[in-house]
Amino acid sequence: MALILKKLYQSYFWIFDELADHRTDDWFLLEGPWYPAIIMIAYLYFVFKIGPAIMKNRPAFELKYTLIAYNIIQIFLNGYLLIRGVHMARDINWICAEVDFTDNPTTRLTLKLAYLYFIVKIIDLFDTVFFILRKRERQVTFLHVYHHFGMIFLSWAGTKFLPGGHSLFVGLFNIIVHMVMYFYYLISAWDSKYKRSLWWKKHITQLQLLQFGAVFIMFSSLLFQPTCKYPKVPVVFIVSQNLFIFLLFGDFYYRTYIKKSEVKP
Repeated sequence: MALILKKLYQSYFWIFDELADHRTDDWFLLEGPWYPAIIMIAYLYFVFKIGPAIMKNRPAFELKYTLIAYNIIQIFLNGYLLIRGVHMARDINWICAEVDFTDNPTTRLTLKLAYLYFIVKIIDLFDTVFFILRKRERQVTFLHVYHHFGMIFLSWAGTKFLPGGHSLFVGLFNIIVHMVMYFYYLISAWDSKYKRSLWWKKHITQLQLLQFGAVFIMFSSLLFQPTCKYPKVPVVFIVSQNLFIFLLFGDFYYRTYIKKSEVKP
């Protein structure tokens, strides 16, 4: 037992002392892995316990103006990240973008943008909160919860260990999808007739599938580049994660837009 504990301690020290980017050691929520763990546990506890209990004997909240404000904020935050991210992407190698850990104005900006992206992923959790407060439980699916849960971990780890480089593309593709998605949410909150626009939702899901496919291809290519110094372990994780989430979204797309159209008379 003592040997196992020693190995665990050594592994923890190796990961969070030798591999981590120490420029973020004193940044809020980046000091250690317990912060994203607490966020994810609290999120799950609210989704499956507190939220349903609060709303059990209450009518659904409308939240129209809250949703309008929330979606506008999301569009501006993601828009800012997109503009800065596209500007940075022009100067990196799209085939093999290694992470630059040197301390200079460009890398510090990259680090700040990665951190803001992580904060935005935390804000994204309010998507689920609003679903529950509006009693839209059918939208709180395994796919929805898993995706939000996973993005907290991935964005935290990306900021802590791999800010910039090829990781930039994950954020860029995700930001583009979210800008379109939150614009749809905004006009749906503004006028409920847009909620019935099926073609909007269909193309948003197609855009999400394209996002996961693009990330899968871009990161898979790194596995066949032995001279590329981008770490291969996170590449394997990102590739497998994107394949899994692609299959989940693909199943959702088939059941929602293909299978339903097939059974129509």
